[in-house]
Amino acid sequence: MSPKESHIKRPAIPQKPSTPPARRIGISYGAAMLCCGLVASALAWALVVPTSVTAKPGTVQLGRNLFQGNTSSPDVTVFYGVPYAQAPVGNLRWRAPRPVATSLFAPTKVIDATSPPLPCIQGTTGGGDAGGAGSEDCLKVNIYTPSNATARSNLPVLVYIHGGGYTYGNPVNWPFVHWVEQDPNVVVVSVYYRLAAIGFLATPELANPAVGDLNVGFLDQVEALRWVQKNIRAFGGDPSRVTINGESAGGSSVELHLVANEQPSLFRGVIAQSVYRHTLATPEQKREQFQEFARRAGCATGGPVAQLACLRKAPLTAIAPAQDAKASYDTPYTLWTPVIDGKVIRDIPSTLLLQGRFKRVPVIVGATTNETLAGGDTVALGLKNFFPQLTEGDITDLERAFPASDYSDPFIVQTVTGASSVRCARDIFVKGISPHENVFVYRYNQPNPTSHQPGNTAHAAENWMMFGGTNTGFNGTTEFTGLNALIAYWLSFVRSQNPNTHKLARSPSWPSTRSTTRLVLQEDRAGSTTRSGMVVEEEPADEVAMCAEVVRKVVPEQH
Repeated sequence: MSPKESHIKRPAIPQKPSTPPARRIGISYGAAMLCCGLVASALAWALVVPTSVTAKPGTVQLGRNLFQGNTSSPDVTVFYGVPYAQAPVGNLRWRAPRPVATSLFAPTKVIDATSPPLPCIQGTTGGGDAGGAGSEDCLKVNIYTPSNATARSNLPVLVYIHGGGYTYGNPVNWPFVHWVEQDPNVVVVSVYYRLAAIGFLATPELANPAVGDLNVGFLDQVEALRWVQKNIRAFGGDPSRVTINGESAGGSSVELHLVANEQPSLFRGVIAQSVYRHTLATPEQKREQFQEFARRAGCATGGPVAQLACLRKAPLTAIAPAQDAKASYDTPYTLWTPVIDGKVIRDIPSTLLLQGRFKRVPVIVGATTNETLAGGDTVALGLKNFFPQLTEGDITDLERAFPASDYSDPFIVQTVTGASSVRCARDIFVKGISPHENVFVYRYNQPNPTSHQPGNTAHAAENWMMFGGTNTGFNGTTEFTGLNALIAYWLSFVRSQNPNTHKLARSPSWPSTRSTTRLVLQEDRAGSTTRSGMVVEEEPADEVAMCAEVVRKVVPEQH
């Protein structure tokens, strides 16, 4: 999914004090997380309906509490770690997020929001990292707002949901200071949500509200959007003009919000980057994974209800290594991902899109040129791992649909799985949504020069352009030229639901499509800083045919 956190280590802007390092959970920390002191701290964070922006620079008043933001940038104030829900610890593990308390007992205090909080507990990211870094008290948002914004500014809002395979990710690694500096007509919110087993543990018993809840990591995102509706005006935002954006697992999350049973709608536009179009399992299909997780965490005794009670008392030193155990090849039944719960997530997103069962909002959707995902030793095994319901005949049909030239690629397995799971999601969006709403399609074609495959525009390559290279020294004049054009398209869409309204003058018009037209996002190949390298193209015929076969397999691959 998205690049590992270790690939983007710098803070968004100079911090006061320095960014707390991600750290491994120790026994004393685990015990502290479960103690009653956190209940008191939740009350101390209590928020009520926003009142006003104070006269003191860099502060916002929410209820009785005054939040002091980071003012290192003269033009942007960042409020780090503002809580949108109670800490999901102890008996609140694997339960839907509880809104931040509005207790009258909350003291009047100044809250330091100048430094990023610890991320949610991380799952393994490979490379010998056993996961477990972070904090369970993580249901928070970072808010980037123009320094001169007031409660009456009514600026459109971008809510960003990070990627990382629903397993890892720290929103501070997707900084937005330079976005708001470029266009001070928006407010940006980035969301922390529960990950890996803590966010996406599933077994049929969790469908019983008396026992717990399914998809709590996704429900965290929903609660964050509800918090935005109630509180973003205090930071200068307009709750009626919210656009949601995400890449990889974040793009998959955005797709889920588009089709989820959320009432009322909490956004008016969607930007879905490299949508990870995987099979969603049922809770029953996750039962074996649950049992293995419980066994590894020391909670093998009794039935699932008793095991959940044990797991809620287990220290994080037991939870973290238990959630990292996986099959040699990931499948929908061994990954920590959302499940079909029959309530909020009613069916496979691709199916719902093609059936017209989604929120009627305009969409930007796209993928990189060389989307690649791992999946197995052969094309057939890779497709079977991603879509276990496919028959041998289905797999043969898909193999034949890929151009012969692809099979000379040494990364053919990754190419095929990446195309069927990510690239062709664009075509599903167009087929399902374009008859009802504007759809703006793109192909991102700018390789990440720091990648081990610098010639390929691989999965998540746009993160380097949009975030990763911003403060690392890799971006030169040409790169910043491409970055500014891309940001202008994105924020124009946030402001007007059309990427063309506030685009840069040198950038081409981006047509909405009901067919195969798309915009290629790339730098000028000659290195010009005044001429755009972006062009409008038609999707090649062999790619159209390939994705058409993928669309035909949506039902058999997921049911």
